[in-house]
Amino acid sequence: MLKVRKSEDRGVANFGWLDSKHTFSFGHYQDPAHMGVGPLRVINEDRVSAGRGFDSHGHRDMEIISYVLDGALEHKDSMGNGSVLRYGDVQRMSAGKGVVHSEFNHSKTEPVHFLQIWIQPNELGAPAGYEEKHFDAASKTGRLRVVASNDGREGSVSIRQDASIYAAILDGDDTVSFPLQPGRIGYIHVARGALNVNGVALKAGDAVRIDDEAQVSLDGAADAEVLLFDLPR
Repeated sequence: MLKVRKSEDRGVANFGWLDSKHTFSFGHYQDPAHMGVGPLRVINEDRVSAGRGFDSHGHRDMEIISYVLDGALEHKDSMGNGSVLRYGDVQRMSAGKGVVHSEFNHSKTEPVHFLQIWIQPNELGAPAGYEEKHFDAASKTGRLRVVASNDGREGSVSIRQDASIYAAILDGDDTVSFPLQPGRIGYIHVARGALNVNGVALKAGDAVRIDDEAQVSLDGAADAEVLLFDLPR
């Protein structure tokens, strides 16, 4: 069974310097029908103007993953971490028992475009933590490349949840499939381009929840970049 979430139906927050699209309820956008999928609670597509950003603010008990699509995202936190993330970089911040951080567009001239993802951890009150890895385009082209997992396999960032995130860049005749184990939920978010998921046509910003299917099949792509979430119920 497939349940499509269209890009144009997402929540919207636009503050001039920030243009954000919310797949699930977040901030002032609240929709009881879209509160998340399994432990996946947030997929925000953010575009931040040059030189602007989010001042220091706190989080706790959440796995926060940033996936940069374009531009440069500057991060600082109370653990002493500071970095500038660019395309191909994936950052994981485990808020644990509490952390304060800020995120800014590092560029003074160009916008930054990224996805921020929140996943509920399976352990509360754990120490805060931080990790970032780079996944070049070649490693994701024509295949699903694991970028986040509960065991850090294949060089992915590690998260405190029985969940995995895969990234793929697909075009033309590229076809990939992913076996969905019984009792698991598949969730696809299209970051850019267009493709078919189990025969359903999706475009940038669209997403689809996949239940009770033996596998997830991706084909018919046109300059597509997608994230696949393998989630517990």
